[in-house]
Amino acid sequence: MIELTTLHLIEAIGWTASILTVATYAVNTMIPLRILAIVSSVFFLIYGIMTEIWPMVMMEALLLPINSYRFWQILSLRNALTRVTEDKEPDFSVVKSYGKKRTFDAGSIVFEKGDPVDSLYFLAQGRVAIEGIGVELHDGEIFGEMAFFTESATRTATVRCLEDTLVYELDKTRFMRLQFEDPGFGMAIMRTITRRLQAHPAPA
Repeated sequence: MIELTTLHLIEAIGWTASILTVATYAVNTMIPLRILAIVSSVFFLIYGIMTEIWPMVMMEALLLPINSYRFWQILSLRNALTRVTEDKEPDFSVVKSYGKKRTFDAGSIVFEKGDPVDSLYFLAQGRVAIEGIGVELHDGEIFGEMAFFTESATRTATVRCLEDTLVYELDKTRFMRLQFEDPGFGMAIMRTITRRLQAHPAPA
C-alpha cells in the first residue's frame, strides 16, 4: 500500500510538472512565464530525483538558476523604470561615461538648423539657447535628442552657447547602446521629450 501511494505521489508530481510546463508556453507576459518556469523546474527536479532520471535532474538543475536570474532581471528592470517615473527631474549624468567631452566658447554654435543629426548633448556646465523658440538650458539638461525621432533626421533649431560651455556628445550608436544597457535612461529621454513638446510645439 505504501509503495502504491508513493507511485501515485510520484506520478502526481510528474503530471503537475508537465502541466506547469504547458502553462509556461501559454502565458504571454514575462513575469508569470518565469514564475511558472521556476515552479515547473522544482517539480521536475523532485520527479527526476524520485525516479532517478538523472539527465532530467541535470537539465532542471541548470534551468532553475537561469530562470531565477532572468526573473530577478525583470523585477530589477521594472523597479528601475518605476523609480525613473517617480523622479521629479531625470538624471542624465550617465552620458558622461559614454559621451565625448567637448568645450565651446561663449557665442559658439553647437549645431545649426538643418544640420544632419549625428549626436545628442548632455550639458555638464554652462548655458545654451535654442534659437527661435526662446528656450535656455542649464547644467544637467540634454539637448539635440528630439531630432533622433523626426523623419527628416535634420536639426529643427540652432543651439548657441550663452557662456563657456562643457558638453558630452553622444552619437547615435552610443545612444542606442545606452538605451539598451540602461532602460531608465530611455524612459528619462521620453519624459523629457514629452515635457518639451507640451511646452513648445516646435521641437528643439
